[in-house]
Amino acid sequence: MSLLDEKPSRVAATPMRHRVRGNVVIILCVMYAISYIDRTNISTALPTIQANLHLTTDQTGLIVSAFSIPYALLQVFGGNLGERFGARKALFWIALLWGVATLATGLSIGFWTLFGARVLLGLTEAAAFPTATSAMTRWVPADRNGFVQGVVHSASRLGNAAAPLIVAWLIVWAGWRESFIVLGVVSVIWGVIWFVYFRNRPDEHKRVTEIELAEMPDRPKSEKRPPVPWRRMMRSIAPVAFVDFGYGWTLWVFLTWLPSFLGDSYGLKLLSYAGFTSVVLIGGVFGDTVGGVVSDAWFRRTGDMRKARRNTLMIGLIGSALWLIPVFAIHNLAVAIVSLTLSFFFLELCNATLWAIPMDTAPEWAGTASGMMNTGFGIAGIFSPIVFAALVSATGWQWPFFASIVLLVVSAVVAWRMNPKRITSRDGLVSNQKLA
Repeated sequence: MSLLDEKPSRVAATPMRHRVRGNVVIILCVMYAISYIDRTNISTALPTIQANLHLTTDQTGLIVSAFSIPYALLQVFGGNLGERFGARKALFWIALLWGVATLATGLSIGFWTLFGARVLLGLTEAAAFPTATSAMTRWVPADRNGFVQGVVHSASRLGNAAAPLIVAWLIVWAGWRESFIVLGVVSVIWGVIWFVYFRNRPDEHKRVTEIELAEMPDRPKSEKRPPVPWRRMMRSIAPVAFVDFGYGWTLWVFLTWLPSFLGDSYGLKLLSYAGFTSVVLIGGVFGDTVGGVVSDAWFRRTGDMRKARRNTLMIGLIGSALWLIPVFAIHNLAVAIVSLTLSFFFLELCNATLWAIPMDTAPEWAGTASGMMNTGFGIAGIFSPIVFAALVSATGWQWPFFASIVLLVVSAVVAWRMNPKRITSRDGLVSNQKLA
C-alpha cells in the first residue's frame, strides 16, 4: 500500500496541551534552536573571522562545507545509533560534544583548526535530528507528525533568525571568539536538562497519566526493535532524499551567504546586515509551522496522505523559486528583503513535511529513515557553499541564485511523482501496511 491509500484515524487532532509530551516538544524546540544557532553562527561571524585569520573566499566556502561532510555521511548511522541507545542518553552526549565543538571554533587560530572544529560540529550534530525524530515517534500521536515537526523546525528557524543578532551583539560586546564560547556553554546546559527530564518511553515518565498513555503510539523498546528493512526503506525514502537535497541546497544559500550577499551587494555594515538577515529568516519561523499544520489538516480532511504531503511540498518549492526571481532581476534593497523573506517562507513550508514523511513511512525505524532522508540535506550542505562561493567569485551573485531556482523546480517535479510506501513489522516480518 502507498500513502495514497491512507485514511485519517480521527477528525479532531490529538491534544498536545496539558500533556507531558507537550513539555517534551518544548524542550526539543530549545534544542533545535540552539543547534541551528551553533551551526549558523559562523555565517554572521565569517566576515570578521575572515579578516582576522586572513582567509580567502574559497577557504571560507570550505570552512562552511566542513560541517556538512560528516553531517551528510553519518545521518543514517547517527539515526540508527540513537534508536539503539535511546534518545535520552544519545541527545545528552550529542549536546555535550557539539558544545565542545562550538568552544573549539572560538579557540581556532587558522584555517585548519577552524576547519577541524566545524568537522567536529557536523560529526556531533549528525545524529541530533534523526534521534529527536525517533523520540517523537514514541511520544507523539501519528496525526500530529507534521505539526510537531513544524513546531520544532520553527524553533530552529527562530534560532536562525536570532543567531545574526546574538552573534553580532556578542562580537561587538566581547569579540568573535567569546561569542562561540558562550554558545558552547549553553549547549552543554541544555544536554543536562534533557537528561534529567526526558525518558525514552512515556510509560517510564512518572508524570504521564493513563489518559495520555492511551493516546500514545505503541512502539517497541530499543532492545526489541525489529531489524531495519534497508531495501524497502531505500526505495521509499530515496526520492524524498532527493527533494530534501533541493530544499537543502537553497536553505544553505540562505543560512550561509545571506549576510555576505547583503553586505557585499548593498554596502551594509555588520549590525545592519545582521538585522536584515534576521528579518528574512523570521519568514521561516512561520513557514515551518504553517507547513506542518496545513499538511496534517489536509490529511485529516481528505484522508489522502500522499497528496497532503506532496501538495504542501509543491506549493513550497515553486513558491520559493518564484520569489527568488526578483532578487537577481531587480537591484533594490527593499525588493530584495521582501522577496527573500517570502522565498524563505515558502521554502520552509517543505521542512516539516519532509521530516514527517519518515515518521509516516517507517514509524518503527523513524530515526534511521529520517537520517536516510536528511542525507540529501547533508550532501547539499557539502556542495552548496563550495559551488555557490565559486559561482560568486566567477560571476557575481546573480547566477548562483538562478542555479537555486532551477534546482527548486527540478525538486518540485520529483516531489510530484514520488509515492513513498508505509513500512511496518508484524511478528518480525516487514510488510507494507496502511497507516493505523
